[in-house]
Amino acid sequence: MTDTDIQPFTISVPESELSDLKTRLSLARFPDEIEGAEWDYGAPLADVKRLTGHWKDKYDWRAAESKLNALPQYTTEIRCDGFPETLRIHFIHSKSSRKNAIPLLFVHGWPGSFIEATKIWKDLSCPSTGTSTSGGGTAGGVSDDEDDAPAFHFVAPSLPNYGFSDGVKAKGFGISQYAETCHKLMLRLGYGEYVTQGGDWGYYITRAMSLLYPEHCKATHVNMDQGNAPGWTSHPFLALQHAVTPYTDADKKGMARTKWFTEQGSGYRALQSTKPQTLGYAVADSPVALLAWIYEKLHDWTDSYPWTEDEVCTWVSIYWFSTAGPAANMRIYYEATHAWGDSSSKVTRQGLVGYIGGGVKLGLSHSPKELRVLPSSWTRTQGDVVFERTHDGGGHFFAWEKPRHLIEDVRDMFSRKGGGAYGVVKGLDGYD
Repeated sequence: MTDTDIQPFTISVPESELSDLKTRLSLARFPDEIEGAEWDYGAPLADVKRLTGHWKDKYDWRAAESKLNALPQYTTEIRCDGFPETLRIHFIHSKSSRKNAIPLLFVHGWPGSFIEATKIWKDLSCPSTGTSTSGGGTAGGVSDDEDDAPAFHFVAPSLPNYGFSDGVKAKGFGISQYAETCHKLMLRLGYGEYVTQGGDWGYYITRAMSLLYPEHCKATHVNMDQGNAPGWTSHPFLALQHAVTPYTDADKKGMARTKWFTEQGSGYRALQSTKPQTLGYAVADSPVALLAWIYEKLHDWTDSYPWTEDEVCTWVSIYWFSTAGPAANMRIYYEATHAWGDSSSKVTRQGLVGYIGGGVKLGLSHSPKELRVLPSSWTRTQGDVVFERTHDGGGHFFAWEKPRHLIEDVRDMFSRKGGGAYGVVKGLDGYD
């Protein structure tokens, strides 16, 4: 591939779309509400009305757009095997000036986007000053003398159907195709070996990359708990540990959090996994429906994170103005749970939870307000766990809520001796 296959990108939402959004917000009809409902029934009426008013009258998308355009953004075209359409993929790429910098792919999930990378990319690519060389390898950035911390060549795509990447029109674009897209993006950028970081769908996609491309994806770090109680045949040591070690208070709180999510917080998943098209009419036509649908998760899935009105509006606006439209992002839930073609070769969510790694090193970060909070003896059944850290704060959107925690975990796992994945990328010695 030549350099012309990677094009600089600038977000530029047409004025007509901004006008249309304000018109729709001004015509919003709100439901009534049961007295004292608070968050038990979903996003409270007062909150949604307040945010709708702010989005319509006070929020400045152009200011947010300008801030987002300070990111080193690019697009390139990628086609997955067996699919006729070529997708234009949007991504952040910050190439560090450090000669031993490690290629790192950051993968978002739902209802997140590339915006989750905005709090971590500078410190990971050029840690001492927060400035970086971006894109296709232009000289500059931080010199070796100025920077004594671990550094990464940082890549964060908008997944297909999300943000400013193209949408998919064909059936069957599942986890393996999302993984293929991300893998081909890293190869396009010249990174034959790399490491990954992900949560939510980023967990499943980066795990799939470990399964499908173990010669390229050398290690992965995840910030979402998965796993099952260890079995005596498959994990005898962990099973013994599990049998003789009582659950701690933190474990018990984590199990309660997991139970809450399964019973009270996962209705969205049932809808998006079965009838995403029907739900799509609501979120594509009504910005208030989209706002309420996403805002509920921003509230419930975080650890009392103090969302500002502008933060919420920017987060939701990226969905509203997305290239594929506000509904396309939900289809991954359907494709990941339905079989097309040869089902025996399909990469599934459950299969990835049970996948034990194939030699690709795995790192785990635990947060108390993740959607599933599981005992370590469960999460370590996922493979060759070489790094593990438990935090006393944080939730599902870890890179947004606790960026410093994630930055340090990634540095400690991949780039510092004793971190477990030190030196996994050939030719890179890592850092002391």
